[in-house]
Amino acid sequence: MHSGMIGKIDKAHQYVAERDRFEFQSMVVTVHGNNSDHTVHFDGSRWSCDCDYFHQHRACAHSMALEMMFDGMVHAREAVLA
Repeated sequence: MHSGMIGKIDKAHQYVAERDRFEFQSMVVTVHGNNSDHTVHFDGSRWSCDCDYFHQHRACAHSMALEMMFDGMVHAREAVLA
């Protein structure tokens, strides 16, 4: 492996260990649910999901799974309807 790449890999591991370096502005994720696929959005401060449960309760298994996955990296204020 090229020696320059080894340094970049080490730096990447350092960044991963320091999660506060990351700030998500937005993202769109497809969650393959048990019954169907769902699209979850993060707009920089809020989560939303296209599933019926989210529209009724402002949270769902799909959005909560992503919140757990990105814990400490994504700071949502509150859920909103998609």
